[in-house]
Amino acid sequence: MNIVLIGYRGTGKSAVGAMLADRLKMDCISMDAQIVHRAGMPIPEIVEKFGWPRFRDLETEVARELSEKDHLVIDTGGGVIERGENITALRRNGSLFWLKASVDVIISRIETDTQRPSLVEGKTFTEEVAEVLARRSAKYKNAADYEIDTDQLTPEQVAERIIDIRKNQILNT
Repeated sequence: MNIVLIGYRGTGKSAVGAMLADRLKMDCISMDAQIVHRAGMPIPEIVEKFGWPRFRDLETEVARELSEKDHLVIDTGGGVIERGENITALRRNGSLFWLKASVDVIISRIETDTQRPSLVEGKTFTEEVAEVLARRSAKYKNAADYEIDTDQLTPEQVAERIIDIRKNQILNT
């Protein structure tokens, strides 16, 4: 069974994923890193050359492939929930944990990130985060098996909560 981390950028998926993998002796796979490797170029370049639809196609391919594997911590990109087929695939062999955070916390965590192109043209960074997060929140909620608000938690605390939930899952099966 895989542990799948979903949520907006800056909610802690990468840091928590690495900690979980280390503590649970699992492999941590970054979907974005898989996409970059497959395309042979960084995400901003993929989007610039081919557009967001091509990036989402690559994301869907990676989601399907990872759903066939076991014992992984999967660090998804923030937009993985944009396509229901991604969630269906990832849920096949995984529990989905929504790591969520407020707009202010997200901004403070990612304001210097240059690895992702803008999702909303003509907006300030804060406006973009607020708009996209508002649009995606219902999708995250519907996709998630569990929700963890990361605003006041360290990545270690989030990882510990997920480990506790996982232990309870195993005990109840």
